[in-house]
Amino acid sequence: MKPIVTAADLAGIAALIDHTLLKPEASRDEIQKLCEEAARFGFASVCINPWYVPLAAELLRGTSVKVCTVAGFPLGATLPQVKIHEAEESIKLGAQEIDMVINIGALKSGQDDVVESDIRGVVEASHRGGAICKVILETALLTVEEKVHGSIACKRAGADFVKTSTGFSTAGATTEDVALMRAVVGSKMGVKAAGGVRSFEDLKKMVCAGATRIGTSSSVKIMEQARSAALASTATAGGPDATL
Repeated sequence: MKPIVTAADLAGIAALIDHTLLKPEASRDEIQKLCEEAARFGFASVCINPWYVPLAAELLRGTSVKVCTVAGFPLGATLPQVKIHEAEESIKLGAQEIDMVINIGALKSGQDDVVESDIRGVVEASHRGGAICKVILETALLTVEEKVHGSIACKRAGADFVKTSTGFSTAGATTEDVALMRAVVGSKMGVKAAGGVRSFEDLKKMVCAGATRIGTSSSVKIMEQARSAALASTATAGGPDATL
């Protein structure tokens, strides 16, 4: 596989990762631990439910780690104005990134204009608040044609990223879906792979397929594996510039 980092570039790997804890039973202590880990490793963000945005914003103040939260999660079937309100209120509380779920039923019904309008509302609300917006397609529930149409809707609506999955459906990210989404949206838009990315090897495959952000709850494990791979590679090559 083509190298994606040097042995010394673990910070670059961490900067790809949204350190995620979205389970409904997550406690304050677990969120605090998540934020501490994110600050220690330098992850791109913590991705949490809206209720914990104020806590995460307080804990991460003064660090480079962004606070990411969700809207219309995990089904995407709520009203567009509710998604907009959810995004706006979360941004007021300290969220800097919004991961919204599309209206999956509308997409599967061929209502591409409804999907695009739903996305645009949250994208514009996010941008007004100085946040970026990632749009979750839930690819496991879609045909190839629907994935293409969903990705086009995200691009037309001005989203910053198109994202594969919530992690709460029948399956998560695949390299095939990431590559398809990248081909549709082009090189300037972000692609986030989420759901089932549990190892450094998984991360490398997703990045090679075109992902520029990774959502995972296995972030610390991935960093430990990356560090081990970097050390092993350096030892084998005999120097700090060896590649993974």
